[in-house]
Amino acid sequence: MNIKLDNIFLLAFFVLTGIAILLGVIWVVSMEKRLKRFFLGKKAQDLEDTIVALEDNIIKLNTAKENTEKEISLIKSKVKKSIRGLETVRFNPFPDQGSNQSFAISMLNEEGDGVVLSSLYSRERMSIFAKPVKGGKSEYELTAEEKEALQKAKI
Repeated sequence: MNIKLDNIFLLAFFVLTGIAILLGVIWVVSMEKRLKRFFLGKKAQDLEDTIVALEDNIIKLNTAKENTEKEISLIKSKVKKSIRGLETVRFNPFPDQGSNQSFAISMLNEEGDGVVLSSLYSRERMSIFAKPVKGGKSEYELTAEEKEALQKAKI
């Protein structure tokens, strides 16, 4: 009984070994087919050239990305200085004559710097005033209309 059991184990060992070898051969053959399809019509030099070209393209893309980031940074700094808030208030400074021909215009950048332009219109003359603004405030006294234009123009 002991001998029969040993023979069964030995037979099972050989059968499993044979199956393992057969599966290994099938795997190698299928891998060879895949590699032949991959390299079909290609030489190793062609593949190397392709890899080098891809590497060059990646380097160019990284350079373009860096340049684009620099340009975006420059554009952002320019945009901060550009006029972002703009408001016009029309008014009549002389109730007994004329109409709303006078105005106050406030132009501010993102940081609240800019100018308030105002015009006083009468039949005899027209006066224009410019008052600089820093941080949303002017060192010059502002009229009620100029203050209103400044407040509306703040971002």
